[in-house]
Amino acid sequence: MTKKEFRKLAEDIIILDGATGSNLMKAGMPRGICTEQWILENEQTLIELQRAYVEAGSQIVCAPTFGANCRNLAAHGLRDKLADMNKRLVDISLRATEGRAYVAGDMSTGGVAIGSSPDATYEEAFERYAEQITHLVNAGADLLLAETMISIDETVAAVEAAKEICDLPILCSMTVEADGSLYFGGSALEALETLQEVGASAVGINCSVGPDQLEAVIAEMKKIARVPVIAKPNAGMPKITEKGEALYSMTPEDFGKHMERLVEAGAGIVGGCCGTTPEYIREMCSRILSV
Repeated sequence: MTKKEFRKLAEDIIILDGATGSNLMKAGMPRGICTEQWILENEQTLIELQRAYVEAGSQIVCAPTFGANCRNLAAHGLRDKLADMNKRLVDISLRATEGRAYVAGDMSTGGVAIGSSPDATYEEAFERYAEQITHLVNAGADLLLAETMISIDETVAAVEAAKEICDLPILCSMTVEADGSLYFGGSALEALETLQEVGASAVGINCSVGPDQLEAVIAEMKKIARVPVIAKPNAGMPKITEKGEALYSMTPEDFGKHMERLVEAGAGIVGGCCGTTPEYIREMCSRILSV
């Protein structure tokens, strides 16, 4: 997908997919393992989930490459498998979608704020993203998504790396508090201003909280946005059980109703994060695509 093609697609509301991790855990994925390795060993589970998202209306699905970067894979003793894993994980999504949806090469934070330790530098972040992006592009990803990002500087590194490696659109999505503040300084508004300036094709929010808590933040972002605004929230705020499991109480109907309000507030690219399923995406589509 070219950036021009993405801008054309964004003339209408773009539908993303919903959660991956919480659905894989429902399907039996244990906690504390390398998610990417488990998917490669249980690929049919992901294929069925992503096909369900496409059937529900998703136009873009995320390849399960969220943690397939050198820092995360090294923690699992899989650093030398980085190229192979990114290729195979993208291929699973390409087979799942069968050309009926675009596949985003998914990336996320390294989990450490730039400047918080000697090895947490802008240069390290840039090289980490550049390496993964190279493999995502070679694997055939249609576009790139840096999501659940926790700081502006690290997200800038992802955008700059993408610009050096390829000409694919890169979408950037921050995780924030309910008031729009970032976990490592700054706000969603400041992130939007910076990231659209350095070349992000879309900027917004994912994970964080439920859609009912984001209307004001999305509305303020829309006022200054020159690129589409992303809203991909959780299915409400979770309750944590004694076993450490997260239970999300927002129904698909409630989620769809609140996502409709986020579109009215200015969101142009929408989907779901933790706790959502294909039914949430289907309900969301039935509301916002008829607006």
